[in-house]
Amino acid sequence: MAAFAYRAVDAAGKSQKGVIEATSAAGARRQLRERALLPVSVEATGARADAVRQAAGGISWFRPRVSARQLSTATRQMATLIGSDISVEEALRLVADQAETTRMRSVLLEMRGSILDGRSLSSAMSEQPQAFPDYYRASIAAGEQSGMLGEVLGHLADFVESRHRAQSKVQMALLYPALLATVSLSMMVLLMVYVVPDIVRVFESRGADLPFLTRALIGLSHFIRSFGWIVAVLLVVAVIGGQRWLRVPANRLAFDREVATRRPTARLVRQFAAARFAATLGQLVQSAVPLVEALGAAAATTSNSYVRAQALSVAAKVREGGSLSQAMAQAGVFPAMLIAIVASGEASGRLGPALSRAAGELDRELDALITVVVGLVEPAVLLLMGGVVLMMVLAILLPIVNLNNLVAA
Repeated sequence: MAAFAYRAVDAAGKSQKGVIEATSAAGARRQLRERALLPVSVEATGARADAVRQAAGGISWFRPRVSARQLSTATRQMATLIGSDISVEEALRLVADQAETTRMRSVLLEMRGSILDGRSLSSAMSEQPQAFPDYYRASIAAGEQSGMLGEVLGHLADFVESRHRAQSKVQMALLYPALLATVSLSMMVLLMVYVVPDIVRVFESRGADLPFLTRALIGLSHFIRSFGWIVAVLLVVAVIGGQRWLRVPANRLAFDREVATRRPTARLVRQFAAARFAATLGQLVQSAVPLVEALGAAAATTSNSYVRAQALSVAAKVREGGSLSQAMAQAGVFPAMLIAIVASGEASGRLGPALSRAAGELDRELDALITVVVGLVEPAVLLLMGGVVLMMVLAILLPIVNLNNLVAA
Protein backbone atom coordinates (compact mmCIF):
# COMPACT_ATOMS: atom_id res chain seq x y z
CA MET A 1 0.00 0.00 0.00
CA ALA A 2 1.14 3.52 -0.77
CA ALA A 3 -0.22 7.06 -0.44
CA PHE A 4 -1.21 9.05 -3.53
CA ALA A 5 -2.03 12.75 -3.70
CA TYR A 6 -4.94 13.40 -6.04
CA ARG A 7 -6.91 16.19 -7.67
CA ALA A 8 -10.35 15.30 -8.89
CA VAL A 9 -13.67 16.81 -9.97
CA ASP A 10 -17.05 15.75 -8.55
CA ALA A 11 -20.38 15.51 -10.38
CA ALA A 12 -21.12 19.18 -9.72
CA GLY A 13 -17.81 20.21 -11.30
CA LYS A 14 -16.23 21.20 -7.97
CA SER A 15 -12.49 20.56 -7.64
CA GLN A 16 -11.31 18.37 -4.76
CA LYS A 17 -7.87 17.28 -3.59
CA GLY A 18 -6.50 14.99 -0.90
CA VAL A 19 -4.56 11.80 -0.21
CA ILE A 20 -5.73 8.25 -0.81
CA GLU A 21 -4.28 4.80 -0.07
CA ALA A 22 -3.90 2.29 -2.89
CA THR A 23 -1.55 -0.37 -4.20
CA SER A 24 -0.91 1.60 -7.39
CA ALA A 25 -1.86 4.77 -9.20
CA ALA A 26 -4.39 2.79 -11.25
CA GLY A 27 -5.94 1.49 -8.03
CA ALA A 28 -6.15 5.04 -6.68
CA ARG A 29 -7.96 6.20 -9.82
CA ARG A 30 -10.36 3.27 -9.53
CA GLN A 31 -11.19 4.19 -5.93
CA LEU A 32 -11.83 7.80 -6.95
CA ARG A 33 -14.21 6.70 -9.70
CA GLU A 34 -16.05 4.53 -7.17
CA ARG A 35 -16.56 7.69 -5.12
CA ALA A 36 -18.09 9.39 -8.19
CA LEU A 37 -14.98 11.55 -8.68
CA LEU A 38 -13.23 12.18 -11.98
CA PRO A 39 -9.43 11.95 -11.46
CA VAL A 40 -7.45 14.88 -12.83
CA SER A 41 -4.04 13.90 -11.45
CA VAL A 42 -2.80 11.10 -9.20
CA GLU A 43 0.81 11.20 -7.96
CA ALA A 44 2.76 9.15 -5.43
CA THR A 45 3.76 11.00 -2.25
CA GLY A 46 6.61 10.74 0.25
CA ALA A 47 9.78 8.70 -0.13
CA ARG A 48 8.43 6.60 -2.99
CA ALA A 49 7.75 9.67 -5.07
CA ASP A 50 11.28 10.91 -4.40
CA ALA A 51 12.67 7.56 -5.50
CA VAL A 52 10.67 7.75 -8.72
CA ARG A 53 11.87 11.31 -9.40
CA GLN A 54 15.49 10.40 -8.74
CA ALA A 55 15.24 7.37 -11.01
CA ALA A 56 13.88 9.65 -13.71
CA GLY A 57 16.74 12.10 -13.18
CA GLY A 58 14.68 14.69 -11.29
CA ILE A 59 15.41 16.34 -7.96
CA SER A 60 12.95 17.35 -5.26
CA TRP A 61 14.07 20.79 -4.06
CA PHE A 62 11.19 22.32 -2.14
CA ARG A 63 9.53 19.46 -0.35
CA PRO A 64 7.32 20.80 2.48
CA ARG A 65 8.27 19.89 6.02
CA VAL A 66 6.13 18.76 8.93
CA SER A 67 5.87 21.51 11.55
CA ALA A 68 6.75 20.96 15.21
CA ARG A 69 3.10 21.47 16.20
CA GLN A 70 1.90 18.82 13.74
CA LEU A 71 4.55 16.37 14.96
CA SER A 72 3.59 17.05 18.58
CA THR A 73 -0.11 16.45 17.89
CA ALA A 74 0.49 13.27 15.89
CA THR A 75 2.84 11.87 18.56
CA ARG A 76 0.30 12.44 21.34
CA GLN A 77 -2.46 10.79 19.31
CA MET A 78 -0.29 7.79 18.45
CA ALA A 79 0.77 7.41 22.08
CA THR A 80 -2.86 7.36 23.20
CA LEU A 81 -3.98 4.88 20.54
CA ILE A 82 -1.04 2.46 20.85
CA GLY A 83 -1.30 2.68 24.63
CA SER A 84 -4.92 1.50 24.22
CA ASP A 85 -3.70 -1.71 22.50
CA ILE A 86 -4.57 -0.54 18.99
CA SER A 87 -2.24 -1.91 16.32
CA VAL A 88 0.38 0.42 14.88
CA GLU A 89 -1.01 0.35 11.33
CA GLU A 90 -4.55 1.07 12.55
CA ALA A 91 -3.29 3.87 14.80
CA LEU A 92 -1.51 5.44 11.84
CA ARG A 93 -4.70 5.27 9.77
CA LEU A 94 -6.76 6.91 12.52
CA VAL A 95 -4.20 9.66 13.08
CA ALA A 96 -3.96 10.25 9.32
CA ASP A 97 -7.73 10.72 9.17
CA GLN A 98 -7.39 13.52 11.75
CA ALA A 99 -4.34 15.15 10.14
CA GLU A 100 -4.65 18.90 9.56
CA THR A 101 -2.58 19.03 6.36
CA THR A 102 -2.25 16.93 3.24
CA ARG A 103 1.51 16.67 3.85
CA MET A 104 1.06 15.11 7.31
CA ARG A 105 -1.64 12.77 6.06
CA SER A 106 0.53 11.57 3.18
CA VAL A 107 3.47 10.95 5.56
CA LEU A 108 1.37 8.84 7.91
CA LEU A 109 -0.26 6.85 5.11
CA GLU A 110 3.12 6.25 3.49
CA MET A 111 4.39 4.90 6.82
CA ARG A 112 1.31 2.71 7.17
CA GLY A 113 1.97 1.26 3.72
CA SER A 114 5.56 0.46 4.71
CA ILE A 115 4.37 -1.29 7.87
CA LEU A 116 1.84 -3.33 5.90
CA ASP A 117 4.75 -4.35 3.68
CA GLY A 118 6.42 -5.85 6.75
CA ARG A 119 8.67 -3.07 8.02
CA SER A 120 8.95 -1.77 11.56
CA LEU A 121 7.71 1.66 12.65
CA SER A 122 11.24 3.05 13.04
CA SER A 123 12.18 1.72 9.61
CA ALA A 124 9.10 3.37 8.10
CA MET A 125 10.03 6.63 9.81
CA SER A 126 13.56 6.45 8.40
CA GLU A 127 11.99 6.93 4.95
CA GLN A 128 10.59 10.28 6.16
CA PRO A 129 13.66 12.11 7.55
CA GLN A 130 12.12 15.54 6.92
CA ALA A 131 9.17 14.67 9.16
CA PHE A 132 10.87 12.73 11.97
CA PRO A 133 14.22 13.94 13.42
CA ASP A 134 17.08 11.60 14.28
CA TYR A 135 16.32 11.55 18.01
CA TYR A 136 12.67 10.70 17.30
CA ARG A 137 13.52 7.71 15.12
CA ALA A 138 16.19 6.50 17.54
CA SER A 139 13.75 6.63 20.47
CA ILE A 140 11.11 4.70 18.51
CA ALA A 141 13.69 2.06 17.54
CA ALA A 142 14.72 1.66 21.20
CA GLY A 143 11.07 1.34 22.24
CA GLU A 144 10.42 -1.32 19.61
CA GLN A 145 13.47 -3.35 20.61
CA SER A 146 12.50 -3.27 24.28
CA GLY A 147 8.79 -3.96 23.65
CA MET A 148 7.84 -0.67 25.38
CA LEU A 149 6.69 1.30 22.34
CA GLY A 150 3.56 2.70 24.01
CA GLU A 151 5.46 4.03 27.03
CA VAL A 152 8.23 5.46 24.87
CA LEU A 153 5.69 7.22 22.65
CA GLY A 154 4.06 8.74 25.73
CA HIS A 155 7.36 10.12 27.03
CA LEU A 156 8.30 11.19 23.50
CA ALA A 157 5.03 13.10 23.18
CA ASP A 158 5.82 15.01 26.40
CA PHE A 159 9.31 15.77 25.14
CA VAL A 160 8.14 16.96 21.70
CA GLU A 161 5.45 19.16 23.26
CA SER A 162 7.87 20.76 25.74
CA ARG A 163 10.40 21.33 22.97
CA HIS A 164 7.71 22.93 20.79
CA ARG A 165 6.69 25.25 23.64
CA ALA A 166 10.31 26.28 24.23
CA GLN A 167 10.89 26.98 20.53
CA SER A 168 7.67 29.00 20.29
CA LYS A 169 8.66 31.03 23.35
CA VAL A 170 12.07 31.92 21.91
CA GLN A 171 10.65 32.70 18.46
CA MET A 172 8.01 35.04 19.88
CA ALA A 173 10.60 36.77 22.07
CA LEU A 174 12.91 37.33 19.08
CA LEU A 175 10.12 38.40 16.69
CA TYR A 176 10.08 42.06 17.70
CA PRO A 177 13.88 42.59 17.53
CA ALA A 178 13.99 40.81 14.17
CA LEU A 179 11.18 42.99 12.74
CA LEU A 180 12.80 46.12 14.16
CA ALA A 181 16.18 45.29 12.62
CA THR A 182 14.63 44.39 9.25
CA VAL A 183 12.54 47.56 8.99
CA SER A 184 15.41 49.77 10.18
CA LEU A 185 17.89 48.33 7.69
CA SER A 186 15.37 48.60 4.86
CA MET A 187 14.72 52.27 5.64
CA MET A 188 18.45 53.00 5.82
CA VAL A 189 19.09 51.39 2.44
CA LEU A 190 16.22 53.41 0.91
CA LEU A 191 17.66 56.60 2.38
CA MET A 192 21.09 55.78 1.02
CA VAL A 193 19.77 55.06 -2.47
CA TYR A 194 17.11 57.78 -2.94
CA VAL A 195 17.55 60.58 -0.36
CA VAL A 196 21.27 61.02 0.22
CA PRO A 197 22.11 61.60 -3.50
CA ASP A 198 19.69 64.60 -3.64
CA ILE A 199 21.22 66.07 -0.50
CA VAL A 200 24.70 65.60 -1.97
CA ARG A 201 23.71 67.61 -5.06
CA VAL A 202 22.56 70.48 -2.85
CA PHE A 203 25.83 70.50 -0.93
CA GLU A 204 27.90 70.32 -4.12
CA SER A 205 26.01 73.22 -5.68
CA ARG A 206 26.83 75.37 -2.64
CA GLY A 207 30.48 74.37 -2.68
CA ALA A 208 30.41 73.56 1.02
CA ASP A 209 33.35 71.97 2.78
CA LEU A 210 31.84 68.69 3.98
CA PRO A 211 32.83 67.10 7.31
CA PHE A 212 34.29 63.61 7.45
CA LEU A 213 31.03 62.01 8.67
CA THR A 214 29.11 63.41 5.71
CA ARG A 215 31.79 62.35 3.23
CA ALA A 216 31.69 58.83 4.70
CA LEU A 217 27.90 58.74 4.30
CA ILE A 218 28.18 59.89 0.70
CA GLY A 219 30.79 57.23 -0.04
CA LEU A 220 28.62 54.55 1.53
CA SER A 221 25.61 55.72 -0.48
CA HIS A 222 27.64 55.59 -3.70
CA PHE A 223 28.90 52.11 -2.86
CA ILE A 224 25.39 50.77 -2.19
CA ARG A 225 23.99 52.26 -5.40
CA SER A 226 26.90 50.97 -7.49
CA PHE A 227 27.75 47.64 -5.88
CA GLY A 228 24.82 46.80 -3.63
CA TRP A 229 23.48 44.12 -5.94
CA ILE A 230 26.94 42.52 -6.10
CA VAL A 231 27.10 42.39 -2.29
CA ALA A 232 23.62 40.83 -2.17
CA VAL A 233 24.63 38.15 -4.70
CA LEU A 234 27.84 37.44 -2.80
CA LEU A 235 25.91 37.05 0.45
CA VAL A 236 23.52 34.57 -1.15
CA VAL A 237 26.45 32.63 -2.63
CA ALA A 238 28.21 32.66 0.74
CA VAL A 239 25.12 31.32 2.52
CA ILE A 240 24.60 28.55 -0.03
CA GLY A 241 28.30 27.71 -0.04
CA GLY A 242 28.37 27.63 3.76
CA GLN A 243 25.42 25.25 3.85
CA ARG A 244 27.08 22.95 1.34
CA TRP A 245 30.35 23.09 3.29
CA LEU A 246 28.55 22.13 6.51
CA ARG A 247 26.95 19.13 4.82
CA VAL A 248 30.37 17.45 4.76
CA PRO A 249 30.50 15.42 8.02
CA ALA A 250 34.13 16.35 8.81
CA ASN A 251 33.43 20.05 8.30
CA ARG A 252 30.29 19.89 10.40
CA LEU A 253 32.14 18.14 13.21
CA ALA A 254 34.90 20.77 13.19
CA PHE A 255 32.37 23.61 13.21
CA ASP A 256 30.30 22.07 15.99
CA ARG A 257 33.43 21.44 18.05
CA GLU A 258 34.28 25.14 17.90
CA VAL A 259 30.71 26.11 18.83
CA ALA A 260 30.62 23.66 21.75
CA THR A 261 34.05 24.52 23.16
CA ARG A 262 34.49 28.26 22.53
CA ARG A 263 32.92 31.25 24.18
CA PRO A 264 30.33 32.75 24.05
CA THR A 265 28.32 29.83 22.65
CA ALA A 266 29.85 26.91 24.60
CA ARG A 267 27.71 27.22 27.74
CA LEU A 268 24.41 27.58 25.91
CA VAL A 269 25.13 24.72 23.48
CA ARG A 270 26.26 22.33 26.22
CA GLN A 271 23.37 23.22 28.52
CA PHE A 272 20.84 22.66 25.74
CA ALA A 273 22.42 19.35 24.68
CA ALA A 274 22.69 18.10 28.28
CA ALA A 275 19.04 18.94 29.02
CA ARG A 276 17.81 17.03 25.98
CA PHE A 277 20.18 14.13 26.62
CA ALA A 278 19.16 13.76 30.28
CA ALA A 279 15.43 14.11 29.57
CA THR A 280 15.43 11.48 26.83
CA LEU A 281 17.69 9.08 28.73
CA GLY A 282 15.57 9.39 31.86
CA GLN A 283 12.35 8.75 29.95
CA LEU A 284 13.75 5.70 28.18
CA VAL A 285 15.29 4.21 31.34
CA GLN A 286 11.98 4.62 33.19
CA SER A 287 10.29 2.90 30.23
CA ALA A 288 12.50 -0.18 30.86
CA VAL A 289 14.61 0.37 27.73
CA PRO A 290 18.10 -1.19 28.17
CA LEU A 291 20.67 1.43 29.16
CA VAL A 292 22.96 0.96 26.17
CA GLU A 293 20.08 1.30 23.70
CA ALA A 294 18.71 4.26 25.65
CA LEU A 295 22.11 5.97 25.50
CA GLY A 296 22.20 5.59 21.72
CA ALA A 297 18.74 7.11 21.40
CA ALA A 298 19.56 9.91 23.86
CA ALA A 299 22.75 10.74 21.95
CA ALA A 300 20.67 11.24 18.80
CA THR A 301 18.69 14.01 20.53
CA THR A 302 21.69 16.34 20.50
CA SER A 303 21.82 18.50 17.38
CA ASN A 304 25.52 19.35 17.88
CA SER A 305 27.53 16.61 16.13
CA TYR A 306 30.55 17.02 18.45
CA VAL A 307 28.44 16.57 21.60
CA ARG A 308 26.65 13.68 19.90
CA ALA A 309 29.96 11.95 19.19
CA GLN A 310 30.99 12.34 22.83
CA ALA A 311 27.62 10.96 23.96
CA LEU A 312 28.07 7.95 21.68
CA SER A 313 31.49 7.37 23.22
CA VAL A 314 29.73 7.25 26.61
CA ALA A 315 27.43 4.52 25.24
CA ALA A 316 30.46 2.58 23.98
CA LYS A 317 32.18 2.73 27.37
CA VAL A 318 29.02 1.64 29.18
CA ARG A 319 28.66 -1.25 26.72
CA GLU A 320 32.16 -2.33 27.71
CA GLY A 321 31.13 -2.40 31.37
CA GLY A 322 32.14 1.09 32.51
CA SER A 323 30.25 3.35 34.87
CA LEU A 324 27.85 5.85 33.30
CA SER A 325 28.90 8.76 35.51
CA GLN A 326 32.61 8.12 34.91
CA ALA A 327 32.09 7.83 31.16
CA MET A 328 30.14 11.12 31.14
CA ALA A 329 32.90 12.83 33.14
CA GLN A 330 35.51 11.62 30.65
CA ALA A 331 33.45 12.93 27.73
CA GLY A 332 34.02 16.48 28.97
CA VAL A 333 30.81 17.96 27.54
CA PHE A 334 28.30 17.41 30.38
CA PRO A 335 27.75 19.75 33.35
CA ALA A 336 29.18 18.69 36.70
CA MET A 337 25.72 18.85 38.28
CA LEU A 338 24.36 16.27 35.82
CA ILE A 339 27.32 13.93 36.42
CA ALA A 340 26.86 14.19 40.19
CA ILE A 341 23.16 13.37 40.00
CA VAL A 342 23.84 10.44 37.66
CA ALA A 343 26.43 9.10 40.12
CA SER A 344 23.93 9.30 43.00
CA GLY A 345 21.27 7.62 40.86
CA GLU A 346 23.63 4.77 40.01
CA ALA A 347 24.52 4.31 43.70
CA SER A 348 20.86 4.25 44.79
CA GLY A 349 19.63 2.13 41.87
CA ARG A 350 17.17 4.86 40.80
CA LEU A 351 18.88 6.14 37.68
CA GLY A 352 15.69 6.96 35.77
CA PRO A 353 14.14 9.29 38.38
CA ALA A 354 17.55 10.86 39.01
CA LEU A 355 17.97 11.66 35.32
CA SER A 356 14.47 13.12 35.11
CA ARG A 357 15.21 15.30 38.14
CA ALA A 358 18.48 16.45 36.57
CA ALA A 359 16.68 17.20 33.30
CA GLY A 360 14.22 19.40 35.18
CA GLU A 361 17.04 21.33 36.83
CA LEU A 362 18.86 21.74 33.52
CA ASP A 363 15.67 22.93 31.82
CA ARG A 364 15.14 25.58 34.50
CA GLU A 365 18.72 26.78 34.18
CA LEU A 366 18.40 26.78 30.39
CA ASP A 367 15.17 28.79 30.53
CA ALA A 368 16.84 31.35 32.78
CA LEU A 369 19.86 31.56 30.46
CA ILE A 370 17.68 31.95 27.36
CA THR A 371 15.57 34.60 29.09
CA VAL A 372 18.73 36.60 29.85
CA VAL A 373 20.09 36.24 26.32
CA VAL A 374 16.78 37.13 24.67
CA GLY A 375 16.33 40.02 27.11
CA LEU A 376 19.67 41.45 26.01
CA VAL A 377 18.94 41.12 22.30
CA GLU A 378 16.13 43.69 22.19
CA PRO A 379 18.01 46.60 23.86
CA ALA A 380 21.13 45.70 21.88
CA VAL A 381 19.20 45.97 18.60
CA LEU A 382 17.59 49.23 19.73
CA LEU A 383 20.95 50.74 20.69
CA LEU A 384 22.62 49.59 17.47
CA MET A 385 19.85 50.85 15.19
CA GLY A 386 19.54 54.07 17.17
CA GLY A 387 23.29 54.66 16.92
CA VAL A 388 23.28 54.14 13.16
CA VAL A 389 20.30 56.47 12.71
CA LEU A 390 21.99 59.11 14.89
CA MET A 391 25.13 58.96 12.75
CA MET A 392 23.07 59.40 9.58
CA VAL A 393 21.19 62.37 11.02
CA LEU A 394 24.42 64.02 12.15
CA ALA A 395 26.01 63.41 8.74
CA ILE A 396 23.12 65.25 7.08
CA LEU A 397 22.65 68.05 9.64
CA LEU A 398 26.28 69.08 10.13
CA PRO A 399 26.73 70.50 6.59
CA ILE A 400 23.39 72.31 6.90
CA VAL A 401 24.51 73.92 10.14
CA ASN A 402 27.78 74.96 8.51
CA LEU A 403 25.92 76.51 5.58
CA ASN A 404 23.71 78.51 7.96
CA ASN A 405 26.80 79.75 9.79
CA LEU A 406 28.35 80.88 6.53
CA VAL A 407 25.18 82.75 5.52
CA ALA A 408 24.95 84.39 8.94
CA ALA A 409 28.54 85.48 8.73
